[in-house]
Amino acid sequence: MDDSMEKKHPLNDLMRETMAKIREMVDTNTIVGQPITTPDGVTLIPISKVSFGFGSGGGDYGKTTPKENFGGGSAAGVKIDPVAFLVIKDGTTRVLPVAVPPVSTVDRIVEMVPDILDKAEKYFDKKQEDPTC
Repeated sequence: MDDSMEKKHPLNDLMRETMAKIREMVDTNTIVGQPITTPDGVTLIPISKVSFGFGSGGGDYGKTTPKENFGGGSAAGVKIDPVAFLVIKDGTTRVLPVAVPPVSTVDRIVEMVPDILDKAEKYFDKKQEDPTC
């Protein structure tokens, strides 16, 4: 199939339109949402996990001109799962998970790492400011 025929084929139009619709649904604002600021100065930023898939197919039937007897279809699916909120208050950022609580020890340790790093950073900052601590 030559290049000019491929560009004009209805299956290409079908796939192009499907991908355009998926792009509309799945953008960076879907994954990292718009910041929400509360009256007391706390900023919440929603974080989501997005999964998507699509399929297209078609065929030419009978005649030699593809546009006369083309049959095709496409489908797409998008799944959006909330994962966490970034909570920003007084210059400190924390992750507030929305997911199911961890069930294993390894999961708990991984979840604790950001808080431990924050505490260690504050400790060392305080130590540099006041060496007698």
